[in-house]
Amino acid sequence: MLNKLYWIIGLNLIPLFGFCQLEKSDTLYTELKVLDSLLFEEGFNKCRLTIVDSIVSANFEFYHDQNGIQDKPLFLKGFRESLCSNPERKPIRKLVRGTLEVFPLHNEGVLYGAIQTGIHEFFIKEPDKELYKTNVAPFTSLWIIEKNQWKLKRVLSYDHQNPGPHYGDKFESKFPSPLFTSDSDIEDLLRQHKIPSVGIGYIDSGVLKQVRIFGEKTVGNPADYNTVYKVASLTKPVTALVTLKLVEKGLWDLDDPVYKYHIEKDVINSPELEKLTTRHILSHRSGFSNWRHLTESQELTFEFEPGTKFQYSGEGFEYLRKSLEEKFGKGLEDLAQELLFDPLVMKNTHFYWDNCLKEENYAAEHDEHGRPIVYEKYTTVNAAANLLTTVQDYGTFMTHIINGAGLSDTLYQQFLYPYSNKKPGIDWGLGCQLLLDLNDKGDFAVMHGGGDYGLKTIMLMFPKTKKGLLICSNSENGMVIWRKIIEEYFGVLGEEIVKRQLE
Repeated sequence: MLNKLYWIIGLNLIPLFGFCQLEKSDTLYTELKVLDSLLFEEGFNKCRLTIVDSIVSANFEFYHDQNGIQDKPLFLKGFRESLCSNPERKPIRKLVRGTLEVFPLHNEGVLYGAIQTGIHEFFIKEPDKELYKTNVAPFTSLWIIEKNQWKLKRVLSYDHQNPGPHYGDKFESKFPSPLFTSDSDIEDLLRQHKIPSVGIGYIDSGVLKQVRIFGEKTVGNPADYNTVYKVASLTKPVTALVTLKLVEKGLWDLDDPVYKYHIEKDVINSPELEKLTTRHILSHRSGFSNWRHLTESQELTFEFEPGTKFQYSGEGFEYLRKSLEEKFGKGLEDLAQELLFDPLVMKNTHFYWDNCLKEENYAAEHDEHGRPIVYEKYTTVNAAANLLTTVQDYGTFMTHIINGAGLSDTLYQQFLYPYSNKKPGIDWGLGCQLLLDLNDKGDFAVMHGGGDYGLKTIMLMFPKTKKGLLICSNSENGMVIWRKIIEEYFGVLGEEIVKRQLE
């Protein structure tokens, strides 16, 4: 059977002009992928050494960055004695999906060989245990046609790295090749994880330098720069900045009790009510639950005295909204329009669905299988959720914050002050997470995430270096790509941020 396979492959010795990477649909690409699978899935992983012997050239050379140089006899000996001698602790090698590339080699138009590159992950298989990763390394293989058969002539396996921390499949892209060398890599990643679309905004030197949109809003409807994403809890920083703009104008006080403007019947007799301030709400120390409908009583109650500890609360932001609206006699959306959206020319940002929002521009939510979800068109404002915006608009909002937000130095420093602590390494200022002292240079990040079923968003800002990143997706699987994108854009700094968030 194996010889028959080689004979079929050997028939493809036709003149092929062009020396670029082959498409994954190309016959030669497929043939060499089959051979790679035979070598590693059948040979390496299942210890079928006769297959390895038949594929490898008699003049084979193997170069390893840790185990030196091996010829064919030494290579096969390593298979027998190191890889296949202990079934209780069996090394397993897997090709990382999406990393394989093939480059044909010609001599005066006649195909004589090919270079194959990719990335392998190495695992250990032990009885009654799940596979665990031990290493990852790129490889380069040289395949030569010898007597009408493909033979493996040379292999380089190098840059072996210990795997980083595993945070669970929810945050593991399983796509170690660099993303931003070609759009096709990003599209492969989205297909791999059934993510219909992603929008990325990158800020450098305090300017929105890059907006990139990939995938589809809905089936057959390509995502573009007008794509509108629902960003869930990324609504909260907008509400926070509207409030701080009012404070800057002397129209609102962070430390005035908010009961002066609004009292809800559920808490009218609560002794904590007179202590609740805007500063408590924006730093998530209101004492309220996240949402009352998620509690047993389904009523708004103080679970602790305001200002005494951290507890994330959408209810707090809604209480603030109602207080602002009663004080100023207008809706939060009108206040935001006057203070933020109009001055920053955020023409495609809405707190709820209205006649200005075209449904064909909306990136509809999708489940973990890539299937569309029936979404709700909210028609009333919520200070904590449901904001509809584009990458361009929200990225513009982020650059405004990075450049001081139009606030006095004193108020801006209050915005960035760590009033409450969620867990080691993560504090909260007035509306956003703070990740302080990320390195010995004193770099810090301002961060917020957002997610409903079928969509995941995150924004990250570095006021000191004036950099930032926004990621929007219309998929339940959106978080899978966060770690990879953040670490690729910000390197070691990104790794520290991921570590603090996920450990």
